[in-house]
Amino acid sequence: MTESATGQRGPVQAEEGAQPPPSYISYEEFGRHFLEYAASTERIVGAFGQLTGAAFDFGPIGAGPGKLAKVSAQVQLGQPTLSREVGRHIEFDLKIPLSVDLTLDLAVDRHRYEVDGYVRVHLTVRTAEPLRVIIDIAEPRAGDVRINVDTDTRRGQLVRIVAGVDHEIRRFVARYIAKEIRKPHIAAARDIDVAGRLDAAWKL
Repeated sequence: MTESATGQRGPVQAEEGAQPPPSYISYEEFGRHFLEYAASTERIVGAFGQLTGAAFDFGPIGAGPGKLAKVSAQVQLGQPTLSREVGRHIEFDLKIPLSVDLTLDLAVDRHRYEVDGYVRVHLTVRTAEPLRVIIDIAEPRAGDVRINVDTDTRRGQLVRIVAGVDHEIRRFVARYIAKEIRKPHIAAARDIDVAGRLDAAWKL
């Protein structure tokens, strides 16, 4: 209570800038809140942000019977989208859109295809000794790449099937994304050494 100039008492005023009283939670709740904060959607998207807009080429590589057809392509990656599911584990599904300008060279003629689709990457948040948060990434395989191939001619469709073009695209894109995931900037974001960071902060 505070006393006015007239001698009357009023409510105690909190000091400016004072912290509000804590709302206590259990260790389990704290751990869960910490994990959800450490592995937020924004952090995961940020870790993969450098893939946005990336472009790369592949080929020419042999495809089809006898590897006589030559496949080459220019691939463009788009802005990833992310969905999060919180259950027994915190899990993410990352979808990286892609567009492909593909050429199939049969020596006697050439066919061009416009391809769009996405790469699906699954992530799981895990904890490890002594005090680490690990973002476990299942490296994509060919089956995690979804594509739609557009061509103007029936012959182009037939040649594409015989040459196994779809499989070659999926296999190469999956291998490229898997290689990118192993790069240092993404590897660092996947492994959060909580104890090490707390020790470093304490020394300050």
